Amino acid sequence: MTTADSNGAAPLDVEIGALQGGSADLSQYAGKAVLIVNVASKCGLTPQYTGLERLHERYAEQGFTVLGVPCNQFMGQEPGSAEEIAEFCSATYGVTFPLTEKVEVNGEGRHPLYDRLTGFADAEGHTGDIRWNFEKFLIGRDGKVVARFSPQTEPEAPEVVAAVEAQLAV
Repeated sequence: MTTADSNGAAPLDVEIGALQGGSADLSQYAGKAVLIVNVASKCGLTPQYTGLERLHERYAEQGFTVLGVPCNQFMGQEPGSAEEIAEFCSATYGVTFPLTEKVEVNGEGRHPLYDRLTGFADAEGHTGDIRWNFEKFLIGRDGKVVARFSPQTEPEAPEVVAAVEAQLAV
């Protein structure tokens, strides 16, 4: 299994903005387990915000966080401004986990964070481009990718929970 991108760089060593401005400062997650998820507000999978928030709340005290990365590349399903995204997530799903600026996860404009994530294979062997909203990457306490989950995999699916718990036990 690959633990970093093709250059051997860890995902949390990149810069990305916070949703409401400034830096998301990924270095603050050093030593924690982080589930990075490209999110969208107008997608059939948007209800996964509920499970992501429950997962975040359940394990936050143990050194875990969800990091939502808004993306509008899949049929324009995240069209809102930063303020609209923040309001939607808070009001509709009670999201308390951090959200980054809206970025591209595929193509020439792919954010460097996703350059580092997409080389990692999921359980079915898929690598490369993000397939849809809500694709998930688990970063271990060592800052390296340890698991990738398809968009259809629910945040509280047994395989996700087991992977998170394994990283928290390290």
